Amino acid sequence: MAKKITRVLIANRGEIALRIIRACKELDIESVVVYSEVDKDGVWVKKADHAVKLEGHPVEVYLDEKKIIDVAKEQKCTAIHPGYGFLSESADFARACQKRGVIFIGPKAEHIELFGDKIASKEAMKKIGVPVIEGTIEAIVDINEAKKIAKDIGFPVIIKAAFGGGGRGMRIVHKEGEFDKLFESATKEAEKFFGNGDMFIEKFVQNPRHIEVQVIADKYGNVVHLGERDCSIQRRHQKVIEIAPSPTLNPDVRKEIFRIAQKALYRLGYESVGTMEFLVDESDNIYFIEMNTRVQVEHPVTEIISGVDIIQRMIEIAEGDKLHFLQEEISFRGYAIEFRINAEDPRNNFMPSFGTIREYLTPGGPGVRLDTAVYNGYTIPPNYDSMIGKLIVWALDWEGVVKKAKRALDEYHIAGIETNIPLHKEIIKDKEFKEGRFDTSFLDGRAEKFALLNAIAPTEDKSISSFMARLIQKGLVSFRGDFV
Repeated sequence: MAKKITRVLIANRGEIALRIIRACKELDIESVVVYSEVDKDGVWVKKADHAVKLEGHPVEVYLDEKKIIDVAKEQKCTAIHPGYGFLSESADFARACQKRGVIFIGPKAEHIELFGDKIASKEAMKKIGVPVIEGTIEAIVDINEAKKIAKDIGFPVIIKAAFGGGGRGMRIVHKEGEFDKLFESATKEAEKFFGNGDMFIEKFVQNPRHIEVQVIADKYGNVVHLGERDCSIQRRHQKVIEIAPSPTLNPDVRKEIFRIAQKALYRLGYESVGTMEFLVDESDNIYFIEMNTRVQVEHPVTEIISGVDIIQRMIEIAEGDKLHFLQEEISFRGYAIEFRINAEDPRNNFMPSFGTIREYLTPGGPGVRLDTAVYNGYTIPPNYDSMIGKLIVWALDWEGVVKKAKRALDEYHIAGIETNIPLHKEIIKDKEFKEGRFDTSFLDGRAEKFALLNAIAPTEDKSISSFMARLIQKGLVSFRGDFV
């Protein structure tokens, strides 16, 4: 059968663009990247088979659906891979690709749309038997109604933006007396970042673990999981470190989460890769929280323990191929940890640190992988997210992977900008981390112990430019927690 996908346009930048280029090369597929003026020196621009410069604002060029599809057609691309962030979760973009005869490498538009709405997706999961956290099933804008619902559910509760993510428009309310103030501030923040102040309220699960399951489904009803990742170590609801598999998850809970994820996506007729995210409380109760309909930032840890190239499988499924393996043919080996390397200063409210890298020494050796697109002399522009790379380490056991992480982080040296590498070094020295005992309160609870975290929750989040905030408000780009 003739290949449907012979040339892929990559509608993204940075390390994920480079990751997709490499996957395409191994599949004998040509790659085309679009890039902005400030990205002209990007290593991904040089490594792609073809590169097309787009005029316009450095962020907006990656969000111009029409222009990107126009380039794809002009360059005779048969498919577009959106990566993560930017247009990756735009159902309209997926539909536009289909309408113009370009394969969208990702899920069906209907599923992108469904899971982009937290309330709708929660209801859909509930209908097919997936456990969810007690809370509202419709958006709320009236503060009095919201307070009554919160009292009925019982404090503590969490207020969340219906169309938000990344910790924006989210507040935890421990007692009734603070409800009004926190509801109003969450609503205003949601309106600012997402252009919509609709909120919903859920029972707040205290000190849970954040566990997610990587799933791959083809167009023929075959659904397999590639194990779980523990994403509990977070700052302001944004992931900092991801681990596969979870070092302390109850084996029975693990089996049940896998069963739930596979059953849910089979029932929905889902296609492509996806990640179902759950909270697991102190009593091992499981609660669905959201589904990500794209490749995750943390996909490398799953690739390392499973041996499956997730990006390549994503492309093959879009082309119409059946999965090459059954669930029982997948095996998992060892532990992997991913450290998000951000250009930010942990000593100064995690302020972004942009500029030119003057010295750059990278770690290496057995069991060390570095996904990045920066190099010595590269200038990090102020227009994009602060993540500049991902350090991934692997070993056969948990103790071994923690030791390898220490060695790799000690080898990693970047000068000219500030990074969060010192924070990662502090984390892996922590006794409870070394024992695999952590939950979503891990970082917040160590603000004083980790002297670097002198202000773990800054009053003003400067990790997003005002321009990006306006784009989010207009609905031109989604702002998801695991993208930032």
